[in-house]
Amino acid sequence: MRNSRILAKTRSGQPARLAMLGHFLPPFVAYAAHLGFDGLWIDLEHRPFDDRELQSLLAFCHLYDIDAVVRTPTREKARLYRYLEDGAAGLIIPHVNEAQTVRDLVQAVKFPPVGDRGLEGRGLETNFGLDIPQTRDPLLDHALRETFLVVQIETPQALEQAEAMADVPGLDGLYVGPSDLRVRLARTTAMMGMTVPAAIEQVGSLCKARGLMWGSLPATVEELRQHAELGSNFLVWGIDARIIQDGLSRAAADLDGVLK
Repeated sequence: MRNSRILAKTRSGQPARLAMLGHFLPPFVAYAAHLGFDGLWIDLEHRPFDDRELQSLLAFCHLYDIDAVVRTPTREKARLYRYLEDGAAGLIIPHVNEAQTVRDLVQAVKFPPVGDRGLEGRGLETNFGLDIPQTRDPLLDHALRETFLVVQIETPQALEQAEAMADVPGLDGLYVGPSDLRVRLARTTAMMGMTVPAAIEQVGSLCKARGLMWGSLPATVEELRQHAELGSNFLVWGIDARIIQDGLSRAAADLDGVLK
């Protein structure tokens, strides 16, 4: 069974490097692994992957030894742990606002004694059962050690409840969703004066004190540098659509220069 590169980096005190994938682009997996990325954030919240496309991408991630981190479009129990059965190293759950939801998610995706995840053992997670020929006990131990659960903080309510959420046993990390949080902070009287950078710093300090993973999505290299300096161990940089757009822009400029 495959070990998580992201968790290995985190446990050694190093930041993990991730890129974001929102389209079915198998070569992106190979290129990211070749360039030393530790994981790919696969966005099912905002992008329409079908089940077979996702399974294919997870298989490519195993082939190239890079973590797949699935941002889920659902909180339905069986669908969540099926992503792990299909080979995801971690799950990111968007728009989580309170500790009870975190407890429910831990129950859904962690094996006993931490949670109540269902057991099957014939997915890519176990090399389709070849890695556990005698007993499923190694799968339970491996999944508890090598898969992770992260929830996103994207509202003032979630920010207020962040400490209670971080204290839930079985949660592995918090991730600040800057775009949604910025919109909500600007359009509510709750937490007047709070800014996204201050929220990121607050969540980072909270997680570091509890030994949890944490991060946020930077918009600029300067923000990326700031997150790294704050000790983020979950650095996401490189979005497929933006990379394609930037590459085509350079290609168009080259063509314009030749044709003119």
